[in-house]
Amino acid sequence: MTQSAHDTARTPAEAGAEPVSGALAITAPTAIDVDVAIVGAGPAGLSLAAALGDAGLSVQLVERQDRAGLADPAPDGREIALTHRGADMLRRLGIWARFPESEIAPLRQAQVVNGHSAFALRFDPGGSGKSELGYLVSNNVIRKAAFEAALDRPRVSLIDGVAVSEVHTGEAGGTLRLADGRTVTARLVVAADSRFSETRRRMGIGADMLDFGRVVIVCRVAHTAVHDGTAHECFLYGGTLAILPLNGQCVSAVITVPADQAGALMAMPPAEFAALVRDRFGARLGDMTLVGERHAYPLVAVYAHRFTARRFALLGDAAVGMHPVTAHGFNFGLYGVDALTRAIAAARRSGADIGSARVLDAYQSEHRRVTLPTYLGTNALVKLFTDDRAPARLLRGAVLRVADRLAPVKAGITRQLTGVLRAS
Repeated sequence: MTQSAHDTARTPAEAGAEPVSGALAITAPTAIDVDVAIVGAGPAGLSLAAALGDAGLSVQLVERQDRAGLADPAPDGREIALTHRGADMLRRLGIWARFPESEIAPLRQAQVVNGHSAFALRFDPGGSGKSELGYLVSNNVIRKAAFEAALDRPRVSLIDGVAVSEVHTGEAGGTLRLADGRTVTARLVVAADSRFSETRRRMGIGADMLDFGRVVIVCRVAHTAVHDGTAHECFLYGGTLAILPLNGQCVSAVITVPADQAGALMAMPPAEFAALVRDRFGARLGDMTLVGERHAYPLVAVYAHRFTARRFALLGDAAVGMHPVTAHGFNFGLYGVDALTRAIAAARRSGADIGSARVLDAYQSEHRRVTLPTYLGTNALVKLFTDDRAPARLLRGAVLRVADRLAPVKAGITRQLTGVLRAS
């Protein structure tokens, strides 16, 4: 039988306990106390839970989605580009090993084109010591593996199907009040509940939000020609097309259009839509056939004004919600997991307070240093390459050619794409 949210919520101490034979089953406690409470059981929150569980801390995840949806998430059309650093972190957490091999697609090269120009800015892993730039894995595959890995940790527990109604933090710790009346207290509270984080707002932390006024439509398409593992970012006039290589003769097509055009594309018959993708890509992969459903997402970039407060930290998209063009979204979430876990684990080893301002300042300083330049640069890039006015068209082409000729610039972009700081 499927358990209810009340039945599945357990304190870490109770995890694995069985009810006494012939007695009433133990009901979920109304008050739970742990080292760290995490709001949001998406990939970033689950990865942090696994990392902190490995560091010996007790963790309580709170998620409004039910357990069935978390355990077996439906495909949502999103293919996640993982850098080598991100992949290494997933390996250490035991998440990567849970990916079916057929679901890991190597990204061998990438190229960027402007409008109808024949020139392309190309990137390959040369000089990084790797044979590929990174990997593509479906979002639902990552979510399923992260859920299994996190809940395999005996000190990690989940309350599912319940929203957080209040969050408060004080000198000694933080308290979450749940919609069903329960409370969770912790030495540290972490919000990983999306770029539109309600927990962030409740803690009085604002965010810069850049609404691009555009919608991204994602889907899989099969094709008749053979791709070579190259990702294509095509800044066309009137819209953007990205082609992401998957295993076999299949790619993920990502079409970005003004929001008022998205409805017509979503309603287009499948064969007509596939033909549109084929034509926009210049038929370089032959005939195309839509595979599965199309999914549409509004494009909004988010950067929190600060990543921490008293006994509180932001993680994942709640801290930094990236435009997908540079494929850093979940990678930044993993980098945040790494930085926060290292700061907390170091404090725990020394007997210091894991939720102190010193610990949180170390996390915030590192994560802002890693993410802010790329966030600002990405937004500037998108603004330029979606500006179809004549002067911008000329500048767009010039930027690509200059980047191609300046070896340090191109090498820096490659390091960002791979997550490899130097050749191994």
